[in-house]
Parts: sequence; structure tokens; C-alpha cells
Amino acid sequence: MKINTEEIKRFFKKNLKWIIIFFCIIYFIEITGDVYQKDIMRKDIYGYKIISNFISDSITPIAKIITEFGSVVILISIATILFIVIRNKKIGFCIFLNLAIIGALNQILKNIVQRPRPTEYRLINQSGYSFPSGHSMASVAFYGFLIYLIFKKVKNKKVRNTVIFCLALLILLIGISRIYLGVHYTSDVLAGFLISVSYLMIFTSIIDDYIGTSKEEKNKN
Repeated sequence: MKINTEEIKRFFKKNLKWIIIFFCIIYFIEITGDVYQKDIMRKDIYGYKIISNFISDSITPIAKIITEFGSVVILISIATILFIVIRNKKIGFCIFLNLAIIGALNQILKNIVQRPRPTEYRLINQSGYSFPSGHSMASVAFYGFLIYLIFKKVKNKKVRNTVIFCLALLILLIGISRIYLGVHYTSDVLAGFLISVSYLMIFTSIIDDYIGTSKEEKNKN
């Protein structure tokens, strides 16, 4: 039987989004299972060891500032400003809806798993459960949604790519800052990223027609 490579390529191209969602969810479930079986895993120890090498009096204040960009207060503030500035109020509504859904999902998952936060190396005080990281989930959902909107709406390629790179870097740094500050395990952050990527892909697929981005994409083609 001859394998048609072109058909395989077309299949993966057509279903790439769902393939990514599938693997993200599977890996999230695997991490969640490991958390249930043992409190601290190798990836938690190795992750903190790598990041803790950079702990210093000069970097800690920067980490505290970066981590605030994943906080509820900052995200709601940015969402409010965007709602006022953006003409298309459907987009503004979806920005708030996105925040509300990811916040609720995070609290549901936290209360199901009920993993205590690390206590040994905390540089800031933080209450609540540890798994998955709320800052990581919220940053991927919120800034990831902005990346999606910028990719769809901004025509200037240089501006678009620059802003997308900066937002993607911010998401990564927020996750790292949570480990650096000792309020999350590496697996908390990784799981937060994975489940939020899956959620965001589904969310954008659902609201695509509502905010008009799917029509714009068709017009481009």
C-alpha cells in the first residue's frame, strides 16, 4: 500500500489546531496524574534549580513587576482600557468573557487537585492552591487572545510581528517569574500553559464568526 504524503500533509494542515489541542490536553492529564501520585516531581526540582541560579537582589524586583502582569488587577485594568479604546464592542466583550471563563476554569481545576503551594523558597506571599498556575493560565488566555486579534487585524507586518513577539515573551516571563518567586512548581506553570493553549484555541474557534475575524481571513484568501 502506497502512502500518499500529500494527503497526510493536507490532513495535518487542516487539523493542526485540533492536533495541538489533543496533545496539550493529553500532556496536561499526564502531569495532573503525576501530581496526584507524588507531590514534587523531577521536573519541579530541575526547573527550580535552573531558574534559582538567576536569583539576585537586582532581578527579584523585576520578577515581581513581571508577575504582576498576570494578576487579576492588571488584566482587568488592561481589559477595561481596551474595551473603551476598541471600536468593535464585540471584541471588547469577548476580552472580558475570555478572562471570566479562564478565571473560573482555573478555580475549578485548583479546587479539584488542591495542591499546596511550595513553601521553602518563597520570595512573595501568595495564598490559595498551586496547581495549575492561575497567572500562567490567565496570561496565555489574555495575552494569547491579544496575539490572535493582532495577527488577524493588524496589517503592518513589522508592527504585527514585533508586538506578537513581545506579548509571547511576556507570557513566558510571567510563567518563569512564578517559579522564580517560589509560589509555583514548574509543573504548575507548564500545566497552566498547556490547558490554557487548548482552551484559547477552542475559544477563538467559537467566537471567530461573532467578532468577524473569520470573514476577514476569507477576504484575504
